[in-house]
Parts: sequence; structure tokens; C-alpha cells
Amino acid sequence: MGVTRRHGIVTGGTWCVDRNKMIDAWPGEDGIAEIQSEEQLGGGSACNLAVDIKRLDPNIPVETIGLVGNDQDGRFLLALADAHGIDRRQMAVTGDAATSYTDAFCSRRSGRRTHIFAAGTSALLTPEHFDFAATSGRIFHLGLPGVHRQMDRPWGSEPNGWVAVLKLARAAGLETNLELASIDAGRLAALVRPCLPFLDSLVVNDVEIGAIAGGATQRGGITDIAACVGAAKAALAIGTMRVAVVHFPMGAIAVERGGRVTAKPSLRVPESEIVGANGAGDAFAAGYLYAVHEGWSVPEALSLAHAVAGASLRSMSTTGAVEPWRKCLELARTWGIRDALPVETLG
Repeated sequence: MGVTRRHGIVTGGTWCVDRNKMIDAWPGEDGIAEIQSEEQLGGGSACNLAVDIKRLDPNIPVETIGLVGNDQDGRFLLALADAHGIDRRQMAVTGDAATSYTDAFCSRRSGRRTHIFAAGTSALLTPEHFDFAATSGRIFHLGLPGVHRQMDRPWGSEPNGWVAVLKLARAAGLETNLELASIDAGRLAALVRPCLPFLDSLVVNDVEIGAIAGGATQRGGITDIAACVGAAKAALAIGTMRVAVVHFPMGAIAVERGGRVTAKPSLRVPESEIVGANGAGDAFAAGYLYAVHEGWSVPEALSLAHAVAGASLRSMSTTGAVEPWRKCLELARTWGIRDALPVETLG
């Protein structure tokens, strides 16, 4: 389309219907849990980040690329995109599979969430669905390796479809970022490592960066910040990324290619405000990428990322509690931040 100056965000990959259920506590096998409330909303990395960005700033252009079924769930997701002003010209519709959906269970006791996923149309998404000549956005956010059967397989001469898509995006002049899912560490590493040379940034959690680097980043269930820094540096060494960002309950770090490490503690979100963590990682990524798009510094971007993630905790859904970015920062100022992360671990 002869784009001379790219502007806005493009998301690609997972669009699914989230059937969110709040339960009293997650049961063991053969156990029972009570559903206390439920709702249906959009989910998946491409959906969540697109909606979050539009909630942060309705004026920023957001486009998306994905695949849904010719069914009620597919029409629900198309209407959701329209309601948020998301350009969905590349949201293809197929009659060959049902729209992907997730039963997302949130434990009221722990605040943790468990996802049970039906692949549906996600299994049919391929690099052929992505046309970057028809986009005008500057930053491309792609996900989720491990839950898209065709994308996970070799594509032509490429090790997988993710690499093929990222190469196409880079060739068209977009900056690239990859979103990950909580899958087996060995499988995650096998899918993601070949992608690293074609990323400008990587925004992941502590477990995911450990899987990529091949080392433990938690000790007894607690984040090992020094190990996260080392793992981020290892990921940077494999690829050409400018920055690797790692978030975890206590805070986040950003490791830049030149060696600078920035650490920001997370917010002191009142227990009374927390409903569930579903979508908090997507919200963090949305805050960070929005700030990058707007030219903010790395410390400012981390602060906004924490503010958006904190705001998102107030809802069972992935995107329902995200507000305009200024309101998110106001919440952050009201709640305050945790104690500073131990700087001696950041060398």
C-alpha cells in the first residue's frame, strides 16, 4: 500500500473466546469446585493486546490478523473488534473449523487462573494469512507459539511458521515482538529460539525467559532476579533484539543490548481490588509496547506496564478493567509500589 511512515500497532495470532469462570478454589483430580460467576469475552494474545491498546488510547490505530470460524463465536469476536475500533480486515473467516475457545478458571482463593483450550481455527492459521503490505502499523505483536498447529510446524525452508511471519514483518519495515504461552519448557525453547534473530523486543515472564535460556529462574517458587537477568542476556545473545523484558510478581527488569539493566518493582495492589490474574501479562505487554510506540524511555515504559497490569487485576476477564493510560498511572500513584528490587542482583 506504499506506506512511507508506519504508525500504530498490529497484532497477530490467537483470537479465541474466553469462557471465564470464577471458582472458589481449583480442585485436585476427582475433586469439585463451585462456579461462583461466569462471563464470555474475547481472549488470546492478538485479541487481548489489541483491545488493551485501544482501552489505553482510543486514538491509536490498531490492526489485527487472525482466523475465526463461521459460527456464533466467530461473529462474537468480529463484533468485539468492531466495538473497540480495531481494523479487522485481515481477520479471516473459515468454515473448516469452529472458532477457538478457552475455558478459563480463576480461583478466588489463590487468584491464579487455569486455561483449558480448544484449538479450533487456531490449528489452521498459517503464514499465508499475514499480508504486511496491507498494514500501516509500526509495531507487530505476534503470539502464541505452541497452540497453533500449522504455525508450529516447519514452513517452507523455515523451522516454523512463526519465523516465516516475523521475517515477513521485518521485511515490510515493522518492529516485532513475540508473546508466549505457558507450555512445556523444551517445546517452548524449540519454537522460540529460531525466532529470536527476527525480534526487536521480547516481553515475557520469568518462567518463559528461563525456558528460552535453558535454566531455572525460580527457586522454591520465588523469582530469582539474577537468573532472570542472565537468561535475558542469553536470549539477547542469540538474537538481534534491542531489549528483553521479564515480568514477575515482584516487578520487572529490562535488559538492553548495550548491557543496561533497568528494574522496576510492581504495584502494591490492595487485596480488596484483586479479582484475578487472567490477562495481566497481556496488559503488561500492552502498557510497555504503547509506551515504546509513543517514544517513552525504558523506565517510563516499565512503570506504565506495571500500572496497566495492576489495573487489569480488578477483573476476571483479560481486558475488562484496563483504562486509559493516564487513569492507570493515577491508580499506580494511589496504590504505590513495592520495595525496590535488590539492585545487587542486576549486574
